[in-house]
Amino acid sequence: MLLVLGFWEFSLSGAAVGSVLFLVVLVSESVLLLPLPAAAAVAAVIPLIHLGMDWRDGLREGLGTLAATVFTLIVTELLVREQKARAELATANERLRGYAAQAEQLATIQERNRLARDIHDGVGHHLTVVQMQLEAARAVLRTAGPERLDAMLATAQEQSGQALAEVRRSVAALREQRPSLEEALRVLAAEATQTGVPAEVEVRGTARPLRAEVEESLFRAAQEGLTNVRKHAEASRIAVVLDYRGADRVRLEVHDDGRGLGEQPGAGFGLTGLRERMAGLGGRLSLDPADPTGLTLTVEVPA
Repeated sequence: MLLVLGFWEFSLSGAAVGSVLFLVVLVSESVLLLPLPAAAAVAAVIPLIHLGMDWRDGLREGLGTLAATVFTLIVTELLVREQKARAELATANERLRGYAAQAEQLATIQERNRLARDIHDGVGHHLTVVQMQLEAARAVLRTAGPERLDAMLATAQEQSGQALAEVRRSVAALREQRPSLEEALRVLAAEATQTGVPAEVEVRGTARPLRAEVEESLFRAAQEGLTNVRKHAEASRIAVVLDYRGADRVRLEVHDDGRGLGEQPGAGFGLTGLRERMAGLGGRLSLDPADPTGLTLTVEVPA
């Protein structure tokens, strides 16, 4: 409708410049309101207003008008695309801010879970040893000599100090320097032996360097397994096996000869934390009855 009105105005005005400018403005309106091919058709039709002129003048004026309409078409389309790009960029930025907030929240939750696992695996282990030493001391208080009682209390004091160090380490979110994995496992076994459940460590295959997170997870698995045996299994011996013979995996097993699986095995927070550790490393955890009695905790992680 506006295009027809523009042609009519052009013919009445005697090809005045103002009427041509009005038609050029229609090109911009077409770009805003119509699909690009339709707007291009409008820009191509407008120069035809000069058909009634002398062919030389009409050709000159028509080419000039065509250049103006094409220029207007291109500029307006670029402006429209820029506005759309700005709107899309604003939307993308808003989504990015939302994703960043979600990532921050997820990182916070993961860090809380990590600290919770470290506190349970570290502090819980040491406090369990303290509790068992104090229970043993009370049990033999009237019959044991001063030297035995002093050794029990010294062990409890040492474990409480290590528990305090674990708390400080977890709060500060720092990793302590630990000896080799084999040495650390032998220390755990010695602690279990001191509490009355003899424990031994066996290394199969040739030891090789492991990633820090793998060593940490294997250590925590052994720690949790030994703690659970001392607390629940009523076992007379424990065997910890560290197996390097897998080509690309390391296996750790904690065997005991206790009373075996309970009614709801693996429901505690410690084993839940271990499963989370193993899943994070692409490993696995299992609890299986041992032959003829007892239980075997097995973890296997990529080396």
